[in-house]
Amino acid sequence: MLHIDIHSFSYKKGGIPKDHSGNGGGFAFDCRGILNPGRIEEYKIQTGNDIGVQEYLETKTEMPQFLELVKSIVSINIDNYLERGFENLQINFGCTGGQHRSVYSAIKIAEFIRDKYPVGTEITIHHDEQPQLNTRSH
Repeated sequence: MLHIDIHSFSYKKGGIPKDHSGNGGGFAFDCRGILNPGRIEEYKIQTGNDIGVQEYLETKTEMPQFLELVKSIVSINIDNYLERGFENLQINFGCTGGQHRSVYSAIKIAEFIRDKYPVGTEITIHHDEQPQLNTRSH
């Protein structure tokens, strides 16, 4: 079983999450190059889990292209790790506050991995700045 830990985090607050699996880390993707919905009044108190923020990211920013590239990169490792029997992979998404872009990216990559690898993976999402959104699934 490949355990995949996906984190959203804030570069300003906690920084890149530590890898507690003993493997010394994993991917860290910087979402700060994507327009920040948090700068728009109606989205300030929302997170990347809210529909309005998601629609903004999907229609007004480069987020869809960014995530397509991330999917290609992480798939190479997941395919390889499953083939080799590795047990841990960490994927981190950071933005300024850990609220909008990184949360959205973590959720969408978890959905992608669940769909593409329904067998052999277990996913845990850690929203370091939004703990109320944390999830675990097989």
